[in-house]
Amino acid sequence: MENILDAFNPHAIANGIASRMKQRRLELRLTQQELAQKSGVSLGSLKRFELSGEISLKYLLMLAIVLNATEGFFALFSQPQFVSIEEVLNATASTKRKRGKRNG
Repeated sequence: MENILDAFNPHAIANGIASRMKQRRLELRLTQQELAQKSGVSLGSLKRFELSGEISLKYLLMLAIVLNATEGFFALFSQPQFVSIEEVLNATASTKRKRGKRNG
């Protein structure tokens, strides 16, 4: 079982994503070279990602497209689903931008 603190550790999250991506690649019987060629991501960047979890967002998306794994990206920062009009009104009231006081 993963450590509960890993959910708040960017390094652990990135490594988990890299591990799951590698597993998806292996399930599809793709070599690193094949995935790199199909995605347009350099082999060096792919290897670094699988080892360290480090990759640019653009390259991560390019890999996800080839691996048919983009669905999770659409949920990032998505709008909440409301059940009632009261929830909509409460959310609208609490998210109105408030201007900060200027120090002068």
